[in-house]
Amino acid sequence: MLRINCKYLFALLAFSALSCSSSNDDDNGVTGDVEAEETVTEETVIQESPLFEDGNSPTPSGKKWVKIENISDEFTNNSFDETKWENTSTRWIGRAPGIFKANTVSQADGNLMLTSYKLDEPEVINGETFTHAGSNIYSRNAAQVGTYVECRMKANKTFMSSTFWLINVAGEGEGCDKRVTELDIQECVGQITGTANFAKTFDETMHSNTHSRNTACDETPVGSEGNNVTTGEKVWEDYHIYGAWWKSPTEIEFYLDGKKVYSITPKAEFNLQMYLRLVVETYDWNPVPEDGGMTGTKSERTTYYDWVRSWELKDI
Repeated sequence: MLRINCKYLFALLAFSALSCSSSNDDDNGVTGDVEAEETVTEETVIQESPLFEDGNSPTPSGKKWVKIENISDEFTNNSFDETKWENTSTRWIGRAPGIFKANTVSQADGNLMLTSYKLDEPEVINGETFTHAGSNIYSRNAAQVGTYVECRMKANKTFMSSTFWLINVAGEGEGCDKRVTELDIQECVGQITGTANFAKTFDETMHSNTHSRNTACDETPVGSEGNNVTTGEKVWEDYHIYGAWWKSPTEIEFYLDGKKVYSITPKAEFNLQMYLRLVVETYDWNPVPEDGGMTGTKSERTTYYDWVRSWELKDI
């Protein structure tokens, strides 16, 4: 299984150093910077293609991968890049009881960090009660059909989610394209509190879905198609690389740690541009535990993104 951090190299050597981010801070209050330990070496790698295991690259003959810089980020500058990402939005404030808060987001030591916490006092908005703070990061620029997107992520250890996905903006479309397409590459939780059968392995799987909904035309199919595969350990134990090649409007290939694990054919054609999302939220099927679910350290309450990379194919 591929577990390398290709952001750094030892000078003059041909192997990568494992990145391990952690924090011993037990403060349960609103997050500031979350400590992260990382092996930093002397030479920075310029990654020239997606991270595929040997024998798993789907690159067509005569083509090469080129990074799409405006929807990629190495998170090395210790400051949030507002030219690429937006932190929270009034368009979607979260699913109760989780509300998105900008102060859950920090960046340091080569990681974007989303740290959940329990609100000091519940907030009631539009008749819904919010008790926990989560995060909603989305790209300002869109991916198109043919894009390969990947991230290196370590999930948090709470009942709240750690995710990597894409979605369109329904208002950008016209006619029958005024609809919603959503591509979930990884959705997981660190603590299972629900009893549904499908939820029993959400803390140790890569769980992917495609959704077609809110269609403007009756002839446009609606519904979901998904799949999942084990990560071989709890999702919060280590970083994993989650990727998807939006190969065509009718075929999406999914990769875990550089190895293809399954393909999904969406219910409707996925031919509308979509934006990347990095989200920590609450699920109605995984309720808040009796202790509030925020008893761990900041590190345990944090989802770490080492990097996000997007690629397109060009002729050699």
